[in-house]
Amino acid sequence: MLKTHSCGELRATHVGQKVTLAGWVNRRRDMGGVIFLDLRDRDGKTQVVIDAGRSQESFAIAEEIRSEYVIQVTGEVSRRPEGQENPNISTGEIELLAEKVTILNRSKTPPFHIAREDAVDESVRLKYRYLDLRRERMQRNIILRHRAIKFIRDFLDERGFVEIETPILFKSTPEGARDYLVPSRVHPGKFYALPQSPQQLKQLLMVAGFERYFQIARCFRDEDLRADRQPEFTQLDLEMSFVERDDILDLIEELMVGMVKAVSLVPLAHEKFPRLSYAEAVERFGTDRPDIRYGMELVNISDIVANSAFRVFTENVAAGRPVKAICAPGCGSYSRKQLSELEDIAREAGAKGLAWLAIHPETEEIRGPIVKFFNTEQLQAIVERMEAKPGDLILISSDEKRVVHEVLSTLRTEMARRLGYTDKKELAFCWIVDFPLFEEELEDGHLAPSHHMFTMPKREHIPLLDTDPHAVLSEQYDLVCNGFEVAGGSIRIHDRALQNKIMQLIGFSLEEAKEQFGHMLEAFEYGAPPHGGIAPGIDRLVALMAGEPNIREVMAFPKTAQATDLMADAPSEVSPKQLEELHIEVVLPQKGK
Repeated sequence: MLKTHSCGELRATHVGQKVTLAGWVNRRRDMGGVIFLDLRDRDGKTQVVIDAGRSQESFAIAEEIRSEYVIQVTGEVSRRPEGQENPNISTGEIELLAEKVTILNRSKTPPFHIAREDAVDESVRLKYRYLDLRRERMQRNIILRHRAIKFIRDFLDERGFVEIETPILFKSTPEGARDYLVPSRVHPGKFYALPQSPQQLKQLLMVAGFERYFQIARCFRDEDLRADRQPEFTQLDLEMSFVERDDILDLIEELMVGMVKAVSLVPLAHEKFPRLSYAEAVERFGTDRPDIRYGMELVNISDIVANSAFRVFTENVAAGRPVKAICAPGCGSYSRKQLSELEDIAREAGAKGLAWLAIHPETEEIRGPIVKFFNTEQLQAIVERMEAKPGDLILISSDEKRVVHEVLSTLRTEMARRLGYTDKKELAFCWIVDFPLFEEELEDGHLAPSHHMFTMPKREHIPLLDTDPHAVLSEQYDLVCNGFEVAGGSIRIHDRALQNKIMQLIGFSLEEAKEQFGHMLEAFEYGAPPHGGIAPGIDRLVALMAGEPNIREVMAFPKTAQATDLMADAPSEVSPKQLEELHIEVVLPQKGK
């Protein structure tokens, strides 16, 4: 080894020992006759003192050294002079008095500071990702990810789970997003698909009798990207036989609580996760991904305004369309410009407009463009129903239920951001259960599954598949944290007849179902056990535990929002010879099409 200790290892107990360190120069200070270096490796930093009076040769070498040079230093560990200790680093009590300095490799001036957390354009960071990953914050994030995955593996191993790898090259089947396709050289005109998830394979492992399977699985989806999406991502894939819904929820809840306590930089809000039905979550928060760190819940005021003079509300209530509102504390003094901004946000979310009431902080007078349409009793009833106080702002929406929920959920998130509620450093988990089996809207004239086609309907609702399929609830469940879905799963269908029926309802003929999923359907005829599973997203969970807003901050080599790798310049063109071997001809789209 080129070093005897790491740069974060030395303490006062090492004083007097001769040691060798190696790492990167984090900072250099020339005091004239004495040069101080902060030497850095993954484990931490150590101050190195190079004194011309102690070693003229080492001092001459140190005069050449600059930031990010890779060096080796041998010397004696010494206690720092009294009053010069550094409490901000683990080695702050000591310093290394250099006797020999060797330059292992030089460095050009980096395109950004490694030693400081300066704001750097993300495109520059991604282009020089190997330098970005040297930064303390990024090293902390990647190591946190490692510790989280190790905790998961140990936790599941102790509970009888077997880790099994499934293929990366598999059959292309419709699973909700576009597949990444891989052409076969030995089977011209045929393609593999990279797995969107190991869904079918983990169910087949249950048929195979393994009972408790897991995998830290790489998944691939060719879809539009955003902050919490990447074309390739990692999930904990987990499946269990002979279980009911609450068995899986209890296991994952125990896993999450233990993992957060063991590795997270952000604490838990509560160790018992609330369980909300899909219907309750949407009614209270307008979304099935609620951030429960704060209130501002949606409140129905339809009954109060049904007989008002405001025709928009009265006509909507009469037609069965709700009037709902949220209360933003302390925002009653919003200016016309600020209110106009909120109206623009509401319109972008689908609203035709935005009604509001503001309560004066001192006089308690209620103002707003719709005040004249309500009598005193109605206004007071709205204030009481909303539990509004002097200085508060009430934002009101009325339309189709879906639109109202989308608008108020969007405004709730926006107001929480403005009020600083989303800055709260805690992890607030909750379960969402009892999802509808099918989406409200038809897809190509057929029902569309809310989760996926392998999700089990609630047993008592199976008869409704023939009479009222939109009323069928499923055994789907999602885990949500701080407004992000971090895991999704369900009890699965294990009966071929029921699976055939669901496939027909969503538009598959028996022939199409057999062609696409024949391997699964046949497997169900050989004693498939009742089973269910879940797939927590590793990237999102680690980002939340690290306090990062974007999953790219916890991935070693992520893609941009346009799915490009700026460091390696991928995707890129390939040679004509490669295309010829794969029997592929590239036809580029014409401009403007």
